[in-house]
Amino acid sequence: MNLSIFGLGYVGCVSGACLAEIGHKVVGVDHNKTKVNMINQGRSPIIEKEIDEIIKKVVKSKRFIATSNWYKAVDETDLALVCVGTPYSPNGNINLNFIKIVSKHIGTALRNKKNYFVVVVRSTVLPKTVEKTVIPLLEKYSGKSVGIDFGVCMNPEFLREGSSVHDFYHPPKIVIGEYDKRSGDVVVELYKQIDVPLIRTQIKIAEMIKYADNSFHALKVTFANEIGNICKELTIDSHKVMDIFCIDDKLNLSPYYLKPGFAFGGSCLPKDLRAITYKSKTLDIDTLVLNSILDSNKKQIQKVVNKLLEYKGRKLGFLGLSFKGGTDDLRESPIVEVIETMLGKGFNIKIYDRYVLIARLMGANKVYIEKEIPHISSLMCSNIEYLIHNSDVIIVGNKVDEFKKALKMVKENQVIIDLVRIVNDSSNIKGEYYGICW
Repeated sequence: MNLSIFGLGYVGCVSGACLAEIGHKVVGVDHNKTKVNMINQGRSPIIEKEIDEIIKKVVKSKRFIATSNWYKAVDETDLALVCVGTPYSPNGNINLNFIKIVSKHIGTALRNKKNYFVVVVRSTVLPKTVEKTVIPLLEKYSGKSVGIDFGVCMNPEFLREGSSVHDFYHPPKIVIGEYDKRSGDVVVELYKQIDVPLIRTQIKIAEMIKYADNSFHALKVTFANEIGNICKELTIDSHKVMDIFCIDDKLNLSPYYLKPGFAFGGSCLPKDLRAITYKSKTLDIDTLVLNSILDSNKKQIQKVVNKLLEYKGRKLGFLGLSFKGGTDDLRESPIVEVIETMLGKGFNIKIYDRYVLIARLMGANKVYIEKEIPHISSLMCSNIEYLIHNSDVIIVGNKVDEFKKALKMVKENQVIIDLVRIVNDSSNIKGEYYGICW
């Protein structure tokens, strides 16, 4: 495949050299003449393990050349990878100047190009940048239409400085956000020799995944440091603690707990967070990340309250009362907090949770229910059909199969507030559907 790469920094240089090494013909484009000359001389403009040897080899074989002539580069290729920098502005916002310049250049070059061309953004950009900035500029300067005359994709990179060549050939995943299937098919062909999971998705999802990845990486570093600081003051070997922590790939290093939804509760997480953050205070250690977790959890509860306040005067029906499905444990259940708040606002409320109904009779929570929240237990009903038929707004607080089946009874004039993503496809639900964070 003949392709051009706009921007010969870390991402562009490594991507271009490695794509050339697996057989593609690459034209690198950069306004910096020094970078262009170095590549054409078979030398790398960046310091990176293995890259010098690769560039020397692919330049010698004429599979990788560099130029500052962006018009000619587009004219002689079928696909462009946009790898220019996206630095941050003084206020922290992303600076799209380079993205805009390259989009204008490519668009201008496309004006007289007859064959179908695909523009692939590899630079890290915020969601909807391709949709709101790149595509409009390409269409404006080319006079052509996306999806008809040219294609567009988002292809985030997962390269780490110091190991970027290895990462190119062994990425955790290849993500292709495609405007349409025709565009995506071209990018799939580009990476067909790299055998890793390949995900084809929407452009805005592909844009967002890089921010989710990097935010989580930053969180992990800070989390480990805060645990380490506490360990040091307690004369505990923090590396041994984290080594044991990382062995757990069922809960700790796994997809578990990484599903957007409602707040956490129960007898363990809130209690233990309070204990460890209190201990850090007594040691005069600032644990900003750990301290913020409970506050953020409260914000998620408040988000539900704010949403329900939009239905003032309408009857609320809660499916689930315990802190998670399949248990009768009401200790620090976020649903209880929501219900108590809505009661205080004067809402008419009904609750169904068969596990808690059993607990009222014989469970470990019998005393807690009768003494701590008798006003809530009196609102519970024993029939799920009754709750559905006598509620205007139905709040799903637990992921229980019984609740999923019950939603089939919902009518068009009812509202479902889903806190657990009990359904992946809401198109089959008759009533209005609202997912708490999806």
